[in-house]
Order: sequence, then C-alpha cells, then structure tokens
Amino acid sequence: MQMQKEVHLTGKDLTEMVQLRPQDVGKYAIVPGPKDRLDVLIKKIESPVRNFSFMEYTMYTGTYSGIKVTAINGGRFSTDTSITTEVMCNAQISNIIRIGTCGAMDEKIKVGDLVVADKIIRGDGVTPYYVDKDFETVADKKISDTLEKAAKDLGVTVHRGCVWTTDALLRETRELVEAKRKEGAIAVDMVSSTLLTIAQTYNVKAGSILAVSDNVITGEMGFMNPLYYMAESKLIEIALETVKRLEGI
Repeated sequence: MQMQKEVHLTGKDLTEMVQLRPQDVGKYAIVPGPKDRLDVLIKKIESPVRNFSFMEYTMYTGTYSGIKVTAINGGRFSTDTSITTEVMCNAQISNIIRIGTCGAMDEKIKVGDLVVADKIIRGDGVTPYYVDKDFETVADKKISDTLEKAAKDLGVTVHRGCVWTTDALLRETRELVEAKRKEGAIAVDMVSSTLLTIAQTYNVKAGSILAVSDNVITGEMGFMNPLYYMAESKLIEIALETVKRLEGI
C-alpha cells in the first residue's frame, strides 16, 4: 500500500494543528533561538498574547510602537528551525528577523561583535530536501541594510557578509573551516541556512543578525565573556528598531 498523502505532514498541517491563523500574527516576526531570549523579548512587546505552545516552542503576538509583532523561540538547530519557519510562513508572516549567535571565522571579528548575513553557504541537512545544490540562499537586502544601519546607530560593531551554516558543530575541522573561508564565509552558525532558504521558497522576506560568541580561528571562547551577553541583549533592541524603520516610523 502506498502513502495516502503525497507528503506525510506539511507546514500547513502543522499550522492548523496549533490553530494559528494569519489574523493571529503580525506582519513582522522576531525569532530568537532559546526560550530565555524569547522571555526577554516579550517583555519589550506591549500586550503580548500567547498564540500557542507546542513541544518546546512558544509564540506570542503583541505590538511595538503600534506595530503588530510576533515573537517565537524558533530553534537552535536546522531541524527545529525548519518546523517553526514552516509555521511562520504558512501563517503568512511576511517579514522574519532571526536574532542568533555565531562563531567568527576571521581573526579580526571579536567576541561581542555582530554579524549580518548577506548570503549563506548551506552545510545543513535540511535544505537539500527543499532546494537543489545550485540554489543561492540570500537574506532580504532591505532587512539586512536596515539591521546593519540600526546596529551602527546604536554604536555596535557590526560586520556583514557570507555565513556558513553547519549541523556538525563538533566537526569544524581546520580543513573544512579553511575551505569555507575560501568560499567567503566570515562566520558560522547552525540556523540561518534553514530559516532563510525556507523563507525564500515561500517568498517571505527574511534576515539574520548574529552575536559573535566565539572565534573559530583564534580559538577564543566567549560564552563567559560579558561582551557576548551584552551583544546578545543588543540584538533584541536592534531587531525592534529595525521593525520600526521598515514600517517607516
């Protein structure tokens, strides 16, 4: 007996399962990875209403400066990011801003700096099921421009360029890192490829801004460095300011 459906479970199915409708969400979504960063974000949004809690993911929608904004802890890795991105796209959110972390792949990029992704080298295991190997994953230019300008206006050191996404955190070997640097990567993360690729397949505008937590080249680990946590908190401020600027406020 063959499968009764062409696809066992679709993004539309998931969105219906959590009873999410387009009128329930904002035009903009801000997407941190962990729940604790989401908790900080929703404190800055006015009158947040919980849209759903499903597994470890929770979505809220409220307003910021009169703009309807949705927030969700969108996942730390490619697989969980694909689930939440499908839900956001099927709910017809039209602008997605990822606020995450990355490792620098340039010795001049410091822990506590920020990186705005322009294009992505796809090293994840999810996107090959969505697009072919020649597909070019890129961030929305207007969102990226606005993120970069907002960060600079807030006095944060920000870099912009190509980000490599990998699923194999513990296999970032010298040979592989150098190969990706030759392809243009200035940073590495575990989410941007999946979020931006899926958003592109739905014609949803998306961007990614990342706080530098460590440096792959120098070996510096910044997870106990106050500069990293300061940068992480700035991401929320920058994303909210970007929403205002995109809306023309």
